[in-house]
Amino acid sequence: MSGGSEDRPAGHPAEIMLVLPDAQTVRARLYERQEAADGAQWRYRIGVPSWVATREGVEAAEYSVWVTAAQLQPVSGVDLSTVVTHRLPAQTPTVTSGWTVGPGDRKGRSVVHDTACRNAPPLASELTTLEALDALERPGARACDVCDAAAILLPALELGSR
Repeated sequence: MSGGSEDRPAGHPAEIMLVLPDAQTVRARLYERQEAADGAQWRYRIGVPSWVATREGVEAAEYSVWVTAAQLQPVSGVDLSTVVTHRLPAQTPTVTSGWTVGPGDRKGRSVVHDTACRNAPPLASELTTLEALDALERPGARACDVCDAAAILLPALELGSR
């Protein structure tokens, strides 16, 4: 799934399959791919269809997330060469997608952050999405509203409670 070695300034999204942890697949849109400076890893920005509750009912939406090649499967016949492709600069570290838990504003409280959040605790262990959801269900826990934690994890918790 690696792209060409040249930067492509403009491109078009392509269909791709996202492989969920339980091996189910979901059709998604591949918007962008980035190569790490060492050329060893790629990360892919995809849009996954979802739904948002509004006062009028339920509305179609899209959830954007970075994933690895192991989480994707190409769709037969779809040309991925139209997707924006670029390498990260050598001095820019690769940002992983994941979650971490830090202390809250008082004893016994905690805050779940995206690992790239400026408020995330340094050198904290990275959690999977399921571990982050478990952490949010603990008393005194909340999702950070500075990073994507609240926007991504709280709707997932609500879906799981129905």
